[in-house]
Amino acid sequence: MVYDFKLSREPIGLKELGRVDYGQFATIDYMLISLRIENFALIDHLDLELGPGLNVFTGETGAGKSIILDAVDAVLGGKVDRRSIRTGCDRAILEACFEVNPDLIDWFREQEIDLVDGSLVVCCRELVVNQDKFRSKSRLNGILVSRTIIDGLRDRFVEITAQGQTVQLGKPALQREWLDLYGGSNTIGLRERVSEAYTRAREVQNALQKRRQDSQQRLQRIDLLQYQIKELQNANLTDAGELDELQQEQQRLSHVVELQHQSYGIYQALYQNDKGEVAAADLLSRAETVLRDLVEYDSQLQPILAMVEDALAQVTEAGQQIGRYGEQLESDPERLQEVEDRIADLKQICRKYGQTLAEVMDYYSAIEEELVQLEDGENSLETLEKAYSEAQGELKQACDLLRGEREKIARGLEIHLIQELKPLAMDSVRFQVEITPTSPSPMGADQIQFCLSPNPGEPIQPLSETASGGK
Repeated sequence: MVYDFKLSREPIGLKELGRVDYGQFATIDYMLISLRIENFALIDHLDLELGPGLNVFTGETGAGKSIILDAVDAVLGGKVDRRSIRTGCDRAILEACFEVNPDLIDWFREQEIDLVDGSLVVCCRELVVNQDKFRSKSRLNGILVSRTIIDGLRDRFVEITAQGQTVQLGKPALQREWLDLYGGSNTIGLRERVSEAYTRAREVQNALQKRRQDSQQRLQRIDLLQYQIKELQNANLTDAGELDELQQEQQRLSHVVELQHQSYGIYQALYQNDKGEVAAADLLSRAETVLRDLVEYDSQLQPILAMVEDALAQVTEAGQQIGRYGEQLESDPERLQEVEDRIADLKQICRKYGQTLAEVMDYYSAIEEELVQLEDGENSLETLEKAYSEAQGELKQACDLLRGEREKIARGLEIHLIQELKPLAMDSVRFQVEITPTSPSPMGADQIQFCLSPNPGEPIQPLSETASGGK
Protein backbone atom coordinates (compact mmCIF):
# COMPACT_ATOMS: atom_id res chain seq x y z
CA MET A 1 0.00 0.00 0.00
CA VAL A 2 1.37 3.34 -0.97
CA TYR A 3 0.89 6.43 1.25
CA ASP A 4 1.17 9.84 -0.28
CA PHE A 5 0.71 13.19 1.42
CA LYS A 6 1.15 16.72 0.17
CA LEU A 7 2.70 19.75 1.87
CA SER A 8 2.15 22.85 -0.25
CA ARG A 9 0.05 25.93 -0.86
CA GLU A 10 -1.71 24.46 -3.90
CA PRO A 11 -4.50 21.81 -3.98
CA ILE A 12 -3.37 18.31 -4.85
CA GLY A 13 -3.46 17.50 -8.56
CA LEU A 14 -3.92 14.18 -10.33
CA LYS A 15 -1.03 14.85 -12.67
CA GLU A 16 1.35 15.51 -9.82
CA LEU A 17 0.28 12.43 -7.84
CA GLY A 18 0.24 10.08 -10.77
CA ARG A 19 -1.31 6.73 -10.00
CA VAL A 20 -1.96 5.94 -6.34
CA ASP A 21 -3.94 3.12 -4.77
CA TYR A 22 -4.92 4.52 -1.39
CA GLY A 23 -3.50 7.13 0.86
CA GLN A 24 -3.72 10.00 3.25
CA PHE A 25 -2.44 13.50 2.61
CA ALA A 26 -2.13 16.86 4.33
CA THR A 27 -2.97 20.12 2.60
CA ILE A 28 -0.94 22.92 4.16
CA ASP A 29 -2.36 26.37 3.48
CA TYR A 30 1.05 27.93 4.15
CA MET A 31 4.45 26.70 3.02
CA LEU A 32 6.05 24.16 5.36
CA ILE A 33 9.80 24.77 5.07
CA SER A 34 11.29 22.30 7.51
CA LEU A 35 10.39 19.66 10.06
CA ARG A 36 12.56 18.44 12.96
CA ILE A 37 11.68 15.28 14.89
CA GLU A 38 13.43 13.93 17.99
CA ASN A 39 12.43 10.78 19.86
CA PHE A 40 8.93 10.67 18.39
CA ALA A 41 7.34 7.23 17.82
CA LEU A 42 10.02 5.17 16.04
CA ILE A 43 12.15 8.12 14.91
CA ASP A 44 15.16 9.03 17.03
CA HIS A 45 16.21 12.08 15.01
CA LEU A 46 15.14 13.53 11.65
CA ASP A 47 15.76 16.91 10.03
CA LEU A 48 13.57 17.30 6.98
CA GLU A 49 13.92 20.14 4.49
CA LEU A 50 10.95 20.56 2.12
CA GLY A 51 10.99 22.26 -1.24
CA PRO A 52 8.32 24.50 -2.77
CA GLY A 53 5.27 22.99 -4.42
CA LEU A 54 4.42 19.29 -4.15
CA ASN A 55 6.37 16.99 -1.85
CA VAL A 56 5.59 13.25 -2.08
CA PHE A 57 6.85 10.51 0.23
CA THR A 58 6.53 6.92 -0.95
CA GLY A 59 7.64 3.67 0.54
CA GLU A 60 6.56 0.31 1.80
CA THR A 61 4.36 -0.26 4.79
CA GLY A 62 6.25 0.40 8.01
CA ALA A 63 8.78 2.73 6.41
CA GLY A 64 7.63 5.62 8.63
CA LYS A 65 5.65 7.79 6.23
CA SER A 66 2.67 8.04 8.57
CA ILE A 67 4.92 9.01 11.47
CA ILE A 68 6.03 12.10 9.55
CA LEU A 69 2.41 13.04 8.98
CA ASP A 70 1.64 12.33 12.64
CA ALA A 71 4.45 14.69 13.59
CA VAL A 72 2.95 17.47 11.47
CA ASP A 73 -0.38 16.82 13.17
CA ALA A 74 1.13 16.73 16.67
CA VAL A 75 3.19 19.90 16.34
CA LEU A 76 -0.05 21.74 15.53
CA GLY A 77 -1.86 20.48 18.62
CA GLY A 78 -2.89 16.98 17.53
CA LYS A 79 -3.65 14.37 20.16
CA VAL A 80 -0.58 12.73 21.75
CA ASP A 81 0.17 10.66 24.84
CA ARG A 82 3.19 9.13 26.56
CA ARG A 83 3.32 6.37 23.93
CA SER A 84 4.15 9.06 21.37
CA ILE A 85 7.60 9.37 22.97
CA ARG A 86 10.18 6.91 21.61
CA THR A 87 10.65 3.83 23.78
CA GLY A 88 13.44 4.32 26.30
CA CYS A 89 13.23 8.14 26.18
CA ASP A 90 11.50 10.60 28.47
CA ARG A 91 11.40 13.60 26.14
CA ALA A 92 10.40 14.26 22.52
CA ILE A 93 10.72 17.42 20.43
CA LEU A 94 8.71 18.33 17.34
CA GLU A 95 9.50 21.53 15.46
CA ALA A 96 8.03 22.83 12.19
CA CYS A 97 8.90 26.05 10.39
CA PHE A 98 6.20 27.66 8.24
CA GLU A 99 6.25 30.63 5.89
CA VAL A 100 2.96 32.48 6.34
CA ASN A 101 0.98 34.60 3.93
CA PRO A 102 0.29 38.28 4.70
CA ASP A 103 -3.36 37.60 5.52
CA LEU A 104 -2.32 35.75 8.69
CA ILE A 105 0.10 38.39 9.97
CA ASP A 106 -2.67 40.34 11.72
CA TRP A 107 -3.70 37.21 13.59
CA PHE A 108 -0.19 36.83 15.00
CA ARG A 109 -0.16 40.49 15.99
CA GLU A 110 -3.39 39.96 17.93
CA GLN A 111 -1.66 37.12 19.80
CA GLU A 112 1.36 39.43 20.40
CA ILE A 113 3.69 37.04 18.59
CA ASP A 114 6.41 38.48 16.35
CA LEU A 115 7.21 36.64 13.13
CA VAL A 116 10.79 35.69 12.31
CA ASP A 117 12.08 37.71 9.34
CA GLY A 118 8.59 39.10 8.93
CA SER A 119 6.98 35.92 7.53
CA LEU A 120 8.25 32.83 9.39
CA VAL A 121 6.76 31.06 12.36
CA VAL A 122 8.41 28.18 14.21
CA CYS A 123 5.98 25.82 15.94
CA CYS A 124 7.55 23.69 18.63
CA ARG A 125 5.99 21.05 20.84
CA GLU A 126 7.77 19.34 23.69
CA LEU A 127 6.52 16.04 25.15
CA VAL A 128 7.92 15.03 28.55
CA VAL A 129 7.37 12.09 30.92
CA ASN A 130 8.53 12.83 34.47
CA GLN A 131 7.73 10.50 37.37
CA ASP A 132 4.90 8.87 35.43
CA LYS A 133 3.40 12.28 34.65
CA PHE A 134 2.96 13.23 31.01
CA ARG A 135 3.24 16.91 30.05
CA SER A 136 3.06 18.76 26.77
CA LYS A 137 4.14 22.34 26.01
CA SER A 138 3.71 24.32 22.79
CA ARG A 139 5.64 27.39 21.69
CA LEU A 140 5.36 29.77 18.76
CA ASN A 141 8.63 31.53 17.96
CA GLY A 142 9.85 30.69 21.45
CA ILE A 143 6.75 32.02 23.24
CA LEU A 144 4.81 29.57 25.39
CA VAL A 145 1.20 29.53 24.13
CA SER A 146 -2.09 27.98 25.22
CA ARG A 147 -3.94 25.13 23.58
CA THR A 148 -6.56 27.62 22.37
CA ILE A 149 -4.02 29.56 20.33
CA ILE A 150 -2.54 26.37 18.86
CA ASP A 151 -6.01 25.16 17.88
CA GLY A 152 -6.69 28.51 16.23
CA LEU A 153 -3.43 28.22 14.29
CA ARG A 154 -4.11 24.62 13.33
CA ASP A 155 -7.43 25.58 11.73
CA ARG A 156 -5.59 28.13 9.61
CA PHE A 157 -2.57 25.99 8.73
CA VAL A 158 -3.43 22.42 7.87
CA GLU A 159 -6.16 20.02 6.87
CA ILE A 160 -5.28 16.34 7.19
CA THR A 161 -7.36 13.97 5.10
CA ALA A 162 -7.21 10.22 5.57
CA GLN A 163 -8.35 7.28 3.51
CA GLY A 164 -12.11 7.24 2.98
CA GLN A 165 -12.63 10.95 3.58
CA THR A 166 -13.04 11.66 -0.13
CA VAL A 167 -16.76 11.28 0.53
CA GLN A 168 -16.64 14.95 1.54
CA LEU A 169 -16.22 15.78 -2.14
CA GLY A 170 -19.82 14.80 -2.66
CA LYS A 171 -21.37 17.08 -0.07
CA PRO A 172 -23.54 19.69 -1.83
CA ALA A 173 -22.76 22.31 0.84
CA LEU A 174 -19.03 21.97 0.21
CA GLN A 175 -19.54 21.99 -3.54
CA ARG A 176 -21.50 25.23 -3.22
CA GLU A 177 -18.71 26.70 -1.12
CA TRP A 178 -16.06 25.69 -3.65
CA LEU A 179 -18.08 27.13 -6.51
CA ASP A 180 -18.46 30.45 -4.69
CA LEU A 181 -14.76 30.54 -3.84
CA TYR A 182 -13.99 29.87 -7.49
CA GLY A 183 -16.17 32.85 -8.38
CA GLY A 184 -14.11 35.12 -6.14
CA SER A 185 -14.99 38.36 -4.37
CA ASN A 186 -17.94 39.22 -6.60
CA THR A 187 -19.73 35.95 -5.80
CA ILE A 188 -18.87 36.17 -2.11
CA GLY A 189 -20.18 39.75 -2.07
CA LEU A 190 -23.48 38.66 -3.61
CA ARG A 191 -23.73 35.84 -1.08
CA GLU A 192 -23.20 38.30 1.78
CA ARG A 193 -25.99 40.40 0.33
CA VAL A 194 -28.23 37.33 0.35
CA SER A 195 -27.27 36.60 3.96
CA GLU A 196 -28.16 40.14 5.03
CA ALA A 197 -31.48 40.01 3.14
CA TYR A 198 -32.26 36.61 4.65
CA THR A 199 -31.55 37.87 8.17
CA ARG A 200 -33.75 40.92 7.59
CA ALA A 201 -36.60 38.77 6.22
CA ARG A 202 -36.40 36.39 9.20
CA GLU A 203 -36.44 39.27 11.68
CA VAL A 204 -39.54 40.80 10.07
CA GLN A 205 -41.17 37.38 9.80
CA ASN A 206 -40.58 36.68 13.49
CA ALA A 207 -41.98 40.09 14.43
CA LEU A 208 -45.03 39.48 12.24
CA GLN A 209 -45.65 36.03 13.72
CA LYS A 210 -45.29 37.40 17.23
CA ARG A 211 -47.73 40.20 16.44
CA ARG A 212 -50.29 37.69 15.15
CA GLN A 213 -49.80 35.35 18.11
CA ASP A 214 -50.16 38.26 20.52
CA SER A 215 -53.41 39.49 18.94
CA GLN A 216 -55.66 37.84 21.55
CA GLN A 217 -53.49 39.00 24.42
CA ARG A 218 -53.44 42.49 22.91
CA LEU A 219 -57.25 42.67 22.83
CA GLN A 220 -57.46 41.46 26.42
CA ARG A 221 -54.92 44.06 27.44
CA ILE A 222 -56.88 46.80 25.64
CA ASP A 223 -60.05 45.88 27.56
CA LEU A 224 -58.18 46.01 30.87
CA LEU A 225 -56.54 49.35 30.11
CA GLN A 226 -59.81 50.88 28.97
CA TYR A 227 -61.44 49.88 32.26
CA GLN A 228 -58.54 51.23 34.33
CA ILE A 229 -58.38 54.49 32.39
CA LYS A 230 -62.14 55.03 32.83
CA GLU A 231 -61.83 54.45 36.56
CA LEU A 232 -58.91 56.86 36.86
CA GLN A 233 -60.70 59.45 34.74
CA ASN A 234 -63.69 59.29 37.08
CA ALA A 235 -61.32 59.78 40.02
CA ASN A 236 -60.48 63.24 38.60
CA LEU A 237 -56.87 63.26 39.71
CA THR A 238 -55.30 66.70 39.29
CA ASP A 239 -53.07 67.27 42.32
CA ALA A 240 -50.58 64.77 43.72
CA GLY A 241 -50.86 66.45 47.14
CA GLU A 242 -54.66 66.32 47.33
CA LEU A 243 -54.82 63.39 49.73
CA ASP A 244 -52.51 65.04 52.26
CA GLU A 245 -54.51 68.29 52.09
CA LEU A 246 -57.80 66.44 52.56
CA GLN A 247 -56.49 64.54 55.56
CA GLN A 248 -55.45 67.82 57.17
CA GLU A 249 -58.89 69.29 56.48
CA GLN A 250 -60.49 66.17 57.95
CA GLN A 251 -58.53 66.63 61.18
CA ARG A 252 -59.65 70.25 61.42
CA LEU A 253 -63.31 69.56 60.73
CA SER A 254 -63.35 66.66 63.19
CA HIS A 255 -62.02 68.86 66.04
CA VAL A 256 -63.79 72.20 65.45
CA VAL A 257 -65.23 72.50 69.00
CA GLU A 258 -61.91 71.76 70.64
CA LEU A 259 -60.08 74.14 68.32
CA GLN A 260 -62.59 76.93 69.11
CA HIS A 261 -62.31 76.40 72.87
CA GLN A 262 -58.53 76.20 72.93
CA SER A 263 -58.00 79.13 70.54
CA TYR A 264 -60.23 81.34 72.72
CA GLY A 265 -58.20 80.39 75.77
CA ILE A 266 -54.99 81.33 73.98
CA TYR A 267 -56.60 84.63 72.91
CA GLN A 268 -57.38 85.48 76.54
CA ALA A 269 -53.93 84.48 77.74
CA LEU A 270 -52.17 86.56 75.12
CA TYR A 271 -54.34 89.57 74.44
CA GLN A 272 -57.58 90.17 76.36
CA ASN A 273 -58.75 88.26 79.40
CA ASP A 274 -62.40 88.63 80.46
CA LYS A 275 -61.98 86.58 83.65
CA GLY A 276 -60.11 89.24 85.58
CA GLU A 277 -56.70 87.69 84.95
CA VAL A 278 -53.84 89.68 83.47
CA ALA A 279 -53.03 88.87 79.80
CA ALA A 280 -49.51 88.63 78.48
CA ALA A 281 -50.00 91.80 76.41
CA ASP A 282 -50.97 93.75 79.55
CA LEU A 283 -47.87 92.55 81.41
CA LEU A 284 -45.60 93.46 78.52
CA SER A 285 -47.28 96.87 78.23
CA ARG A 286 -46.52 97.59 81.90
CA ALA A 287 -42.93 96.47 81.49
CA GLU A 288 -42.58 98.70 78.45
CA THR A 289 -43.85 101.74 80.43
CA VAL A 290 -41.39 101.14 83.29
CA LEU A 291 -38.46 100.60 80.92
CA ARG A 292 -39.20 103.85 79.09
CA ASP A 293 -38.85 105.71 82.38
CA LEU A 294 -35.63 103.84 83.25
CA VAL A 295 -34.02 104.55 79.90
CA GLU A 296 -34.08 108.25 80.74
CA TYR A 297 -31.70 107.46 83.64
CA ASP A 298 -29.59 104.76 81.92
CA SER A 299 -29.38 104.48 78.14
CA GLN A 300 -27.84 101.01 78.43
CA LEU A 301 -31.40 99.68 78.94
CA GLN A 302 -32.43 100.81 75.43
CA PRO A 303 -31.78 97.38 73.80
CA ILE A 304 -33.91 95.66 76.43
CA LEU A 305 -36.68 98.17 75.83
CA ALA A 306 -36.52 97.40 72.12
CA MET A 307 -36.88 93.68 72.76
CA VAL A 308 -39.87 94.20 75.05
CA GLU A 309 -41.47 96.46 72.44
CA ASP A 310 -40.98 93.76 69.80
CA ALA A 311 -42.36 91.10 72.13
CA LEU A 312 -45.42 93.23 72.87
CA ALA A 313 -46.04 93.74 69.17
CA GLN A 314 -45.73 90.03 68.41
CA VAL A 315 -47.92 88.95 71.32
CA THR A 316 -50.55 91.48 70.30
CA GLU A 317 -50.49 90.27 66.67
CA ALA A 318 -50.62 86.63 67.78
CA GLY A 319 -53.56 87.28 70.07
CA GLN A 320 -55.50 89.09 67.36
CA GLN A 321 -54.82 86.34 64.78
CA ILE A 322 -55.83 83.51 67.13
CA GLY A 323 -58.97 85.45 67.93
CA ARG A 324 -59.91 85.80 64.27
CA TYR A 325 -59.07 82.08 63.70
CA GLY A 326 -61.47 81.04 66.46
CA GLU A 327 -64.23 83.29 65.15
CA GLN A 328 -63.96 81.77 61.64
CA LEU A 329 -64.22 78.16 62.81
CA GLU A 330 -67.58 76.63 62.05
CA SER A 331 -68.87 73.10 62.35
CA ASP A 332 -69.73 71.66 58.87
CA PRO A 333 -70.83 68.01 59.04
CA GLU A 334 -71.67 67.89 55.34
CA ARG A 335 -68.22 69.09 54.34
CA LEU A 336 -66.66 66.61 56.76
CA GLN A 337 -68.60 63.75 55.19
CA GLU A 338 -67.60 64.92 51.69
CA VAL A 339 -63.92 65.03 52.68
CA GLU A 340 -64.03 61.59 54.28
CA ASP A 341 -65.72 60.09 51.22
CA ARG A 342 -63.09 61.62 48.94
CA ILE A 343 -60.27 60.33 51.16
CA ALA A 344 -61.77 56.81 51.02
CA ASP A 345 -61.99 56.95 47.21
CA LEU A 346 -58.39 58.15 46.84
CA LYS A 347 -57.07 55.49 49.22
CA GLN A 348 -58.92 52.83 47.23
CA ILE A 349 -57.33 54.14 44.02
CA CYS A 350 -53.88 54.07 45.68
CA ARG A 351 -54.36 50.48 46.83
CA LYS A 352 -55.03 49.45 43.21
CA TYR A 353 -52.62 51.57 41.21
CA GLY A 354 -49.83 52.92 43.41
CA GLN A 355 -48.69 53.68 46.93
CA THR A 356 -49.09 57.43 46.47
CA LEU A 357 -51.21 59.70 44.31
CA ALA A 358 -48.06 60.74 42.45
CA GLU A 359 -47.40 57.10 41.48
CA VAL A 360 -51.04 56.64 40.49
CA MET A 361 -50.93 59.68 38.21
CA ASP A 362 -47.68 58.42 36.62
CA TYR A 363 -49.33 55.04 36.02
CA TYR A 364 -52.34 56.79 34.50
CA SER A 365 -50.13 58.57 31.98
CA ALA A 366 -48.24 55.35 31.16
CA ILE A 367 -51.34 53.25 30.43
CA GLU A 368 -52.84 56.01 28.30
CA GLU A 369 -49.72 55.88 26.11
CA GLU A 370 -49.76 52.07 26.08
CA LEU A 371 -53.41 52.05 25.02
CA VAL A 372 -52.68 54.36 22.10
CA GLN A 373 -49.93 51.99 20.92
CA LEU A 374 -52.10 48.89 21.33
CA GLU A 375 -55.05 50.45 19.53
CA ASP A 376 -52.67 51.22 16.71
CA GLY A 377 -51.88 47.49 16.52
CA GLU A 378 -53.87 46.93 13.37
CA ASN A 379 -51.83 49.57 11.61
CA SER A 380 -48.67 47.97 13.00
CA LEU A 381 -49.78 44.59 11.67
CA GLU A 382 -50.36 46.04 8.22
CA THR A 383 -46.97 47.75 8.42
CA LEU A 384 -45.26 44.48 9.37
CA GLU A 385 -47.01 42.58 6.58
CA LYS A 386 -45.88 45.19 4.10
CA ALA A 387 -42.34 45.12 5.47
CA TYR A 388 -42.27 41.31 5.28
CA SER A 389 -43.43 41.39 1.66
CA GLU A 390 -40.72 43.90 0.83
CA ALA A 391 -38.07 41.87 2.67
CA GLN A 392 -39.09 38.72 0.81
CA GLY A 393 -38.86 40.60 -2.46
CA GLU A 394 -35.38 41.85 -1.59
CA LEU A 395 -34.34 38.33 -0.62
CA LYS A 396 -35.64 36.86 -3.87
CA GLN A 397 -33.89 39.55 -5.89
CA ALA A 398 -30.61 38.90 -4.07
CA CYS A 399 -30.98 35.13 -4.56
CA ASP A 400 -31.72 35.59 -8.27
CA LEU A 401 -28.61 37.74 -8.70
CA LEU A 402 -26.51 35.15 -6.88
CA ARG A 403 -27.97 32.32 -8.98
CA GLY A 404 -27.18 34.19 -12.17
CA GLU A 405 -23.60 34.71 -11.02
CA ARG A 406 -23.28 31.06 -10.00
CA GLU A 407 -24.59 29.88 -13.36
CA LYS A 408 -22.02 32.05 -15.11
CA ILE A 409 -19.07 30.87 -13.04
CA ALA A 410 -20.33 27.27 -13.20
CA ARG A 411 -19.95 27.32 -16.98
CA GLY A 412 -16.46 28.72 -16.53
CA LEU A 413 -15.57 26.03 -13.99
CA GLU A 414 -16.82 23.28 -16.30
CA ILE A 415 -14.63 24.53 -19.16
CA HIS A 416 -11.64 25.10 -16.89
CA LEU A 417 -11.78 21.63 -15.32
CA ILE A 418 -12.15 19.86 -18.66
CA GLN A 419 -9.12 21.75 -19.96
CA GLU A 420 -7.11 20.70 -16.90
CA LEU A 421 -8.07 17.06 -17.42
CA LYS A 422 -7.09 16.87 -21.09
CA PRO A 423 -3.31 16.76 -20.48
CA LEU A 424 -3.97 13.79 -18.16
CA ALA A 425 -5.35 11.73 -21.05
CA MET A 426 -8.89 12.18 -19.73
CA ASP A 427 -10.41 13.68 -22.87
CA SER A 428 -13.61 11.67 -22.48
CA VAL A 429 -14.50 12.92 -19.01
CA ARG A 430 -17.61 15.09 -18.80
CA PHE A 431 -18.09 17.49 -15.89
CA GLN A 432 -21.20 19.51 -15.17
CA VAL A 433 -22.40 21.80 -12.40
CA GLU A 434 -26.10 21.41 -11.75
CA ILE A 435 -27.85 24.33 -10.02
CA THR A 436 -31.31 23.53 -8.70
CA PRO A 437 -33.59 26.11 -7.04
CA THR A 438 -34.36 25.42 -3.39
CA SER A 439 -35.72 27.24 -0.35
CA PRO A 440 -33.86 30.47 0.50
CA SER A 441 -31.15 30.31 3.15
CA PRO A 442 -28.28 32.60 4.18
CA MET A 443 -26.26 30.88 1.41
CA GLY A 444 -28.81 31.54 -1.31
CA ALA A 445 -31.63 29.56 -2.88
CA ASP A 446 -29.55 27.07 -4.86
CA GLN A 447 -28.55 23.45 -4.45
CA ILE A 448 -25.22 22.78 -6.14
CA GLN A 449 -24.30 19.36 -7.48
CA PHE A 450 -21.02 18.49 -9.21
CA CYS A 451 -21.74 15.77 -11.76
CA LEU A 452 -19.20 13.58 -13.54
CA SER A 453 -19.10 10.98 -16.27
CA PRO A 454 -15.74 9.27 -16.93
CA ASN A 455 -16.78 7.93 -20.36
CA PRO A 456 -19.07 9.24 -23.09
CA GLY A 457 -21.17 6.08 -22.95
CA GLU A 458 -21.89 6.37 -19.24
CA PRO A 459 -24.55 8.67 -17.84
CA ILE A 460 -23.40 11.72 -15.96
CA GLN A 461 -24.10 11.37 -12.24
CA PRO A 462 -23.61 13.41 -9.07
CA LEU A 463 -20.13 13.37 -7.61
CA SER A 464 -21.65 12.30 -4.27
CA GLU A 465 -22.46 8.90 -5.77
CA THR A 466 -19.02 8.62 -7.35
CA ALA A 467 -17.23 9.59 -4.13
CA SER A 468 -19.23 7.14 -2.03
CA GLY A 469 -18.70 4.29 -4.45
CA GLY A 470 -22.10 4.48 -6.15
CA LYS A 471 -22.45 3.40 -9.73
